[in-house]
Amino acid sequence: MAYLLACNPTTTSHKLLCSDNVLDSRAISRNTCCSVRRSSGFVLQCTTTSNTSQLSRPDQNLSLQQIENAGEKLKQQFEYLVYEYGWKVRRLVENKDETRKAARIQAEAFHEPVALFNDLFFEFFKAEVLSGLMYKLNNSPPDRYACLVAEAATEHADSQKQLVGVIDVTVLRDKDVLQHLPAEAQEYLYISGIAVSKTFRRRKIATALLKACDKLSILWGYEFLALRAYEEDLGARKLYTNAGYHVVSRDPPWTSNWIGRKCRVLMIKRTSSLNV
Repeated sequence: MAYLLACNPTTTSHKLLCSDNVLDSRAISRNTCCSVRRSSGFVLQCTTTSNTSQLSRPDQNLSLQQIENAGEKLKQQFEYLVYEYGWKVRRLVENKDETRKAARIQAEAFHEPVALFNDLFFEFFKAEVLSGLMYKLNNSPPDRYACLVAEAATEHADSQKQLVGVIDVTVLRDKDVLQHLPAEAQEYLYISGIAVSKTFRRRKIATALLKACDKLSILWGYEFLALRAYEEDLGARKLYTNAGYHVVSRDPPWTSNWIGRKCRVLMIKRTSSLNV
């Protein structure tokens, strides 16, 4: 399984106990130009002026069409990224109710039962996951971190939509990963915290979540995606392999021979295109 990232999204730690601001969609308008980060490092700065020709980077000589395309790409981040297999995937809505639902799904997936006081330990673990998720949502730029959630594609009369899957996507620059990428790659998207509700497993929800990560990598302009999985978890590794990920390295023996420490593999995928 992919790991939950540490609370601080800028770190390279992958501790399980600390789970791996979104722009207001109303700000995405015809006359609003929002930042879109590309792998080349160029950033189109945000401006709220009604005159789209007044850019903070006039030397870039961007056309009106390019500006509108950039705004449209960012707008898509607030809509459904994937609509497949009977599921649709979007960014998490930042409210207490949906954030708690997402944290619970991740906590149920990553919690390891104990013999005594299991319910109590689970509540502590769930609170830790929720704290980490809220920290990332409150302290990460919208083009550096995203929590994606999956729900049923069929529309329901009630407004309460049931979340069935969660995945975290974070822009990182860990040297342990960059050494396996081309020299020109300075950053990549790290996939972690992938979790599916117990009652909805084996229904291609995880596959839909991974496809949404592919779409997000194209929207954000990153060519490579990376994740880690337990070497002995053949089911998870098959899922990632089918999604296009390849094993490039394993944990050093001296870090995985301790009692209770499992060996992990690093898997990397290259997106086929950067054009939406």
